[in-house]
Formats: sequence, C-alpha cells, structure tokens
Amino acid sequence: MQKTTTPFPAAFGGGSGTMPRISHGRGSYLWDTDGRQYIDGSCGPAVYCIGHADPRVNRAVAEQMDRVAHGYRFSFTSDPLEEMTDRVARAMGADLSEMVFVTGGSEAVESAIKIALQYHFERGEPQRTRFIARHRSWHGNTLMATALSGFEARRRPFEGALPAVGRVSAANAYRPPEGVGENALVPHLVAELRAEIERIGPDRVAAFIFEPVVGAAGGAVPAPEGYAKAVTDLCHANGILVISDEVMCGAGRCGAWRASQVDGIVPDIVTTAKGLSGGYLPLGAAVYTRRIGDVFRAGSGAPLTAHTYSGHTACLAAGVAVQRIIEEEGLVAHVAGRAPRWIADLRQRLAPVEAVGDVRGRGYFIGIELVRDRETKAPFDPNLRLAERVRSEAMARGLICYPSSGNADGNAGDHVILAPPLNATDAELDEIAAKTEATLRAVLARIATV
Repeated sequence: MQKTTTPFPAAFGGGSGTMPRISHGRGSYLWDTDGRQYIDGSCGPAVYCIGHADPRVNRAVAEQMDRVAHGYRFSFTSDPLEEMTDRVARAMGADLSEMVFVTGGSEAVESAIKIALQYHFERGEPQRTRFIARHRSWHGNTLMATALSGFEARRRPFEGALPAVGRVSAANAYRPPEGVGENALVPHLVAELRAEIERIGPDRVAAFIFEPVVGAAGGAVPAPEGYAKAVTDLCHANGILVISDEVMCGAGRCGAWRASQVDGIVPDIVTTAKGLSGGYLPLGAAVYTRRIGDVFRAGSGAPLTAHTYSGHTACLAAGVAVQRIIEEEGLVAHVAGRAPRWIADLRQRLAPVEAVGDVRGRGYFIGIELVRDRETKAPFDPNLRLAERVRSEAMARGLICYPSSGNADGNAGDHVILAPPLNATDAELDEIAAKTEATLRAVLARIATV
C-alpha cells in the first residue's frame, strides 16, 4: 500500500518524508502496518494517558453507542454527562464546579474566552474585551486561540487576521528576561504584567491566560515558585479573570489532577482536554467557578457558548471510563510519587550529553532542552532542523516523542517533550529513557560532523 507524504508541518511535530501507517496499539505501544513497534514516550501530544486499546474504555463506548451515540445537549442530559460533570467538579476542587463540554482543547479555550467576555458583559462591564497572554505559549488552533498563543511559527501565516492581544514574557527560569536574576524573576514578571494592564487599561482587560506548565511552545516549562499566586492576586485586584490553560498539563499529568493546584491557586476558569478522555474519543471542557455561574443565572441564564457536539454522549462515556480507571488505580498519586525518581534518572542519563542544557517539568510531563553551548545556553542553528531530526531518529529506534523548536526566541531553540502514560510500568519508563538517550546521542553525533 502506498504511503502518504506527511501533510503535518514541523511546527506541529511533523517532519519530511513519509509517515508510517498505524495498525494497532496496546497499552504503551503502537505498531505500524509493517510490523514495527513503537513505545509511546509522549502519549502522542500528551493525550493517551492510560495507553491504547484498554478494553474497559472500548466496552464503555460500545455499550453507549448501542444505546445512543449522541443525545443533543440542548434536548437531553445523559448519564455520562451527569457523571462526568460530577467527576470533573470533584477533581478540580475548590469552587470550580460548572462546565461546558466540547470536543477538544482549542474549543475549550474558545469557550473560556467567551465565558470571560459574557461574565463581564452581564456584570455591566462590556468594555472588558482585551486579553493578555505570554510569549512562548500555545493555546490552540482556532483563530482566537492562535491569537492568544505566543508560538511564532504556528501564528505566522495568520498574523493579519488575528485579534490584538496583550503580551508579556514567558515565565521561564532557564531563559529569564535579559539581566534578570533568579531571585528577581517573579517580581520582574509581575511588574511586567502590571505595566501591560496599565498600558491597555485596567478596566478594559477581561482575562489573563497562562499555562501552569508550558507545553509545546516551551517544552514542559513549569512556572517559577510564587509566580502563579502573584499574578492571580494582581489580576483579581484589578477585576481581571485568570484562565489556567491545562489542556496539555492537566488531568493528572503533573501529579495533581488540576495542574494549577500545585501552584496553590484557584483560577476563575480552567481549560482541560487531552487526558480528559485519553484520546479514545475527542473531549474537552471549560470549567468555571460557581461565582461566574451565578452571574449567568442572574442574566442570560447560562453560558452562551455551545456547538452541535457539545456534551457528545459517546465522548463523555469514553471520558467517564478513562477517569474511573485513573481514580480506581490511583494514577494521579502514582505519578506524584514516581515522577521525582524518573526525572532524576533522566537527568543522570543525560548529564554527560553536552548538548542537553536543561531537563525540567512536573510529573510525567518532562522537557529536554538542547543547546549548542551549555554554558551560554546558545541554541542550535535553526537551519539544522534539529527537532525534526530527533523525531525521525526516535521513530527509527521505535520511540515516539514530541520534539519542537523555536522555544528560545521564536525561531531558534529545540526541545523534546516526554509524557508517558500515567500507568506506564517501570520497565517502560526505563525503555523510554534509554531510547531517548540513544536518539539524542545519535542525532548530535551526526550534527557534529556537519
């Protein structure tokens, strides 16, 4: 059977040449139609949180499909919808108890933006229409989500049509703003956000959106200690909502179901997807506080954001099954307990590799930054297409990882994300680490001869 040339650009983890054709998956492994086996070291793009082809999830979806595939959300509620709502509310904790279910992370972000706008409108502040986001961030592929994102390679073709968004520095301790020391980083970032709020006008800003651990655009970059609380306090003092984008880093991946919980904050709105249904069927959600819901109930009655497939019944059945497994097997606590040993092992393995500048992250969400010079942190020449080379070499060695580029300045800078299934065995984690090391050594050795 003829193979198709990849239509997926390098900015999204694609590469040149042809892609293998998928055959099947079991647990932490995938096979192509030529019989080659791959260990899924990144859960694709941090999606397949309990691995592939779990019979319990497949059975739950099949049973739901036998009854009805989709009861339109504005005609019916359903058992999966009610159970998933309860599970997400309990997992989120605090006052994050109301939600809109959609079919992916980009829709979740769009819904969060509309919820924020509607909230301010119904409170009598319709002028609050502006948003602030960070450089080196990624919030999705829809137009507004792309506008919020600070991922230049993915934005470039659409710049002329993107709405204006306020922008502040990434919260990256490895690559702080020039001249800013470690102890001064959080105060500097807070001052920068304050200045941007003042520039736009404190009464015109609707929300600040950030990823507690930056995913594709930065390479699993956790916020510095104290950052999230400081920016949340600043925003709330100015009547600005805080949106925590946890599409990639949430749903247990960072060792807590809600990633922002690690930072000690309760956002006004949280977006989640990916690990919500583990890739078995598309599912995402924008979750917001009861305080916001009370404003809606006193006004329009409900959030004015919905799609035909919002609250899709079979997708929710998949999500319920995945979340039951995560809860019953204690996978969030397992990640919290096992992750420090795994990242320590990765650091030890990669310490002799001079081009590895940083190994960082939280839980089972780890970023490896590659640099030309470890001392100066100078990135490799982007013309080397290092991330693309790493992806191809990893696939050839039977490893799926998530390389990306541009994390240093929007053009240069390469990193690799590892995000294994939450239920990966110790042997599988060791295999991922060993294949990652071998991949990087092989690619870097070839580059040294260029």
